Amino acid sequence: MKKYLFPLLVLLGFLIQTGNAQDFTLEDIFMSKKFSAKSFSGYVHLKDGERYAKIDKDLNIIAYSYKTGEKDYVLFAGSEFKKEFGDSSVYDNYLLSNDESKILFYMNTEAIYRTSSEYNCYVYDINSKQFSPVYDGKIQLAVFSPDAKKISFIRDNNLFIKYLGNNEIVQITFDGKINEIINGKADWVYEEEFGLRTGYDWSADSKNLAYIKFDESNVKEYYLQVWGELYPQLVKYKYPKAGEDNSVVTVHSYNLETKKTTNIEIGDEKDIYIPRIKWTKDGNLLSVIRLNRLQNKMDVLISDVTTGNSKVILTETNERYIDENYDLNFTKENNFLMLSDKSGFRHIYAYDINGNFINQITKGNYEVISINKSDDEKVYYASNEPSPLRKALYSINSDGTGKKLLSPENGTSNASYSQSNKYFFMSYNNANSPNEISLYENSGKLIRVIEDNAKLKETMAENKFVKRTFFTFKTSDGTELNGLIMKPEVINENEKLPVIMYVYAGPGSQLVADAYSPMDYVWAQYLVKNGYIFAVVDGRGTGGRGQDFEKMNYMKLGQNETEDQIEAAKYLGSLSYVDKNRIGIFGWSYGGYMVSLCMTLGADYFKTGVGVAPVTDWRYYDNIYTERYMRRPVDNPEGYKTGSPINYADKLKGKLLLMHGTEDDNVHMQNTFDFITALTTAGKQIDLMIYPNKNHSIFGGNTRFMLFSKVTEYFFKNL
Repeated sequence: MKKYLFPLLVLLGFLIQTGNAQDFTLEDIFMSKKFSAKSFSGYVHLKDGERYAKIDKDLNIIAYSYKTGEKDYVLFAGSEFKKEFGDSSVYDNYLLSNDESKILFYMNTEAIYRTSSEYNCYVYDINSKQFSPVYDGKIQLAVFSPDAKKISFIRDNNLFIKYLGNNEIVQITFDGKINEIINGKADWVYEEEFGLRTGYDWSADSKNLAYIKFDESNVKEYYLQVWGELYPQLVKYKYPKAGEDNSVVTVHSYNLETKKTTNIEIGDEKDIYIPRIKWTKDGNLLSVIRLNRLQNKMDVLISDVTTGNSKVILTETNERYIDENYDLNFTKENNFLMLSDKSGFRHIYAYDINGNFINQITKGNYEVISINKSDDEKVYYASNEPSPLRKALYSINSDGTGKKLLSPENGTSNASYSQSNKYFFMSYNNANSPNEISLYENSGKLIRVIEDNAKLKETMAENKFVKRTFFTFKTSDGTELNGLIMKPEVINENEKLPVIMYVYAGPGSQLVADAYSPMDYVWAQYLVKNGYIFAVVDGRGTGGRGQDFEKMNYMKLGQNETEDQIEAAKYLGSLSYVDKNRIGIFGWSYGGYMVSLCMTLGADYFKTGVGVAPVTDWRYYDNIYTERYMRRPVDNPEGYKTGSPINYADKLKGKLLLMHGTEDDNVHMQNTFDFITALTTAGKQIDLMIYPNKNHSIFGGNTRFMLFSKVTEYFFKNL
């Protein structure tokens, strides 16, 4: 479960619609991409800092000037690809070597989990115009070495290096085995919860290759069934639930000159996490992030790979948990920057290679969201300094002086910087307007607008889309919460309308933001035009308001969040144009969990609920995510019990629809089934929709259309 990404918004990202104000349909919304917003993607920043490369419709990779926007030269001709692989062939992605002499092409990509995949991979030499396969078969995580003379990749859970000079392939590890040993790539739970895919890293001089080994032999297996054949196929994979064994991780470094592997010292404790490894600017010094099982102590280790000896240079502790800030940004002097919330708000801190504190670069009652780029003079970052609802771009000197706003203060801005940091592409949107993509100098000076989506904005106006507006209210205990609402522009006097609340509410997440979201402008528009009000409230535990607010649900997931959604329903029900007896609630994943709690503990306030892929017992979810917020079941039995809607099944009063994919490797269908068992025991009837062979996101083909047709129909019928 991710703090800033949740399936509904990510997978509806392409949606927008058109037509006359009253006649658009769910088919228009979910079955057509005709009215999608234009984007600016498929580009890479080139090494000279003055150009970027972008793919065109003919598969050409063309170099453009930042300054003029004009085409400078063709880096790769798509005709060469067609000539090699056939006119109907395409590549899924590509990677330039650091010296821009070679290109890796990734083809026939097959997804594994949410972000991992395997593919056929070919290397193309720009000078000789020759293609050659990296390996005879599908591989994973293939990249160039920094010197562009080698390619590293994963095959069958082992790490390999291909030398491009003589096409020799050297196997670095030999003990890889499915569901037992993984070398150089993350196991399932690291990928999902630490955002780690590639578990290896090249030193800048290309002489050393460090990697993490995952021994998941003792991690228990979970089984998924794949339907469609006479006998359904069983798929098993390693999934560590709360309180259960994790992979035992070790760190190693292979030296290409000596052809020897050195074991890196990470301490005697085995029940730990290594969420990141990264080379410093010194080719013999590797940084290792070590996290204890309860994730409330983080150590930064610097390891000498010539000996394997490591030294703890920095330790950070928290009485609750360490926020997910594991990435170090090294400067030329081998100092490093990192994010920490130890002041109560997430800020940027600088340390030297020995862990000595240099300075705190940003300060104040706001959150730094990300470090986008840095050099020896400046740091470029994003923060919500203008408002907890907004995201703006800044530059600041490395000594903390000279802070400069580079983007609008309102709305949400994201940036991608050139190699030299001289230029950046900015995508900007706000609560009622889709992305605008522009090119800027690092001073904040606009060079040109690349895409303003004027046509889309015109379409939205023609369809008389309603605006979303923000509000705040105080709960009965005096806590001020942020919300947003969408409603018909004209509501007749004495008319009272039903409300559909959308909820996520997971730790650190944020739905109430000055950001464009298809949920508000597509499906929500349909609901509003059919006489419904759409509302969202971020309760305690959500992000953007400092660590005390975000971490107040520690050890008691589900309790404050449910109370706050009930308070939101009571507040909305008090509005003159709202029918307090017709309030519904919809959520996905953590949001589905909230629906299950609100329909039981909040049964007096919610008439109808739809929960997709809900967690219903935290013992069933993975240990990295769950224990970060709840500790282990043995440490917090009452918290696990109190936070499970299964224990409140007898309180259900309204209409409840649960939806789940059978191949959900993230939130297992066990959650839904055990909740149904408890509801059946309590004599409570609900509705159920199962999607065979669909994962946590439940999409593909017309699945998403069918799902939202069902959800919409359910609310229209029962609310």
